Amino acid sequence: MNEDIIDSEIFKEDIIEETGAADELPQDLPEKLVKVKFVHSNETEFCEYPEDFTVSHKEYVIATGKYGRDLATVLGGYLLSTEKEKIKGIRSVQTIVRKATSADMEKHKQNCEKAEEAFRICKEKIHNHKLDMKLISAHYLLEEPKVLFFFSADTRVDFRELVKDLVSVFRIRIELRQIGVRDESRVIGGMGVCGRDFCCHGLTDKLTPVSIKMAKDQNLSLNSMKISGPCGRLLCCLSYECDFYQEERKKFPVEGTRVFLGQAAYRVIEINILTKTIKIEGPDANIINAKLNQLNFDTKSNSWKLSDV
Repeated sequence: MNEDIIDSEIFKEDIIEETGAADELPQDLPEKLVKVKFVHSNETEFCEYPEDFTVSHKEYVIATGKYGRDLATVLGGYLLSTEKEKIKGIRSVQTIVRKATSADMEKHKQNCEKAEEAFRICKEKIHNHKLDMKLISAHYLLEEPKVLFFFSADTRVDFRELVKDLVSVFRIRIELRQIGVRDESRVIGGMGVCGRDFCCHGLTDKLTPVSIKMAKDQNLSLNSMKISGPCGRLLCCLSYECDFYQEERKKFPVEGTRVFLGQAAYRVIEINILTKTIKIEGPDANIINAKLNQLNFDTKSNSWKLSDV
């Protein structure tokens, strides 16, 4: 067996709750950078802006990625390496090899048809080897004799025999890549509960940490069916407005805080940041809805007070 065409590396993508802040910017960045999005995996990479030709928004190019040379689309114009806010999250710089030609687009179309058959064969082989893994997609690289198979699994999978079996069928280099459930959504795509394309598929592949606390801060239902995406993880969009809610919440007393109306002590039982109102409950169980501008914090008594309602 030719060892050059076998790659049994397991590549485990980060799961969103476990990812931390982006690494610091690499040193000696090129002066001009352009962001591209690989067509199959929907992953984005920063590339050095080519000096010998120009590329524009939505133009197809051949670029190097972590899997090899493949078809990608250009996202916007070039960025200067000094614009740190715009290139935040960059870990490495790839290369745009050339613009995609009509022949490249025709080959990509043929590869997609071949990938469907490769997917069917690989799925059959997985069943024959009785491996506990879910095949997600198959992909032929545009400029390299290589087939990528993306799969997910709960544990590490020993697929060495499977790789040998696949090599005997395709006679080219085979790579099996294990990815997480969020990355599965990024590759396949689909429609979210909002009626729009998955954020990880159509918006960004650089996902920020999401926690249940974000849902609590936004007074959302903690029903897992309502705050989870089709991937079974917390919705990516929970993080979009989180900073706003955290800043606004500082203006309110926390739930359970005592609020005085005259001599009577009430307790905050509910906060509505969007309407800027709070709900307080008195000792005799009477409930009052009050606006935020009716509340004042008395520094002398170190307590919240409510003006007459």
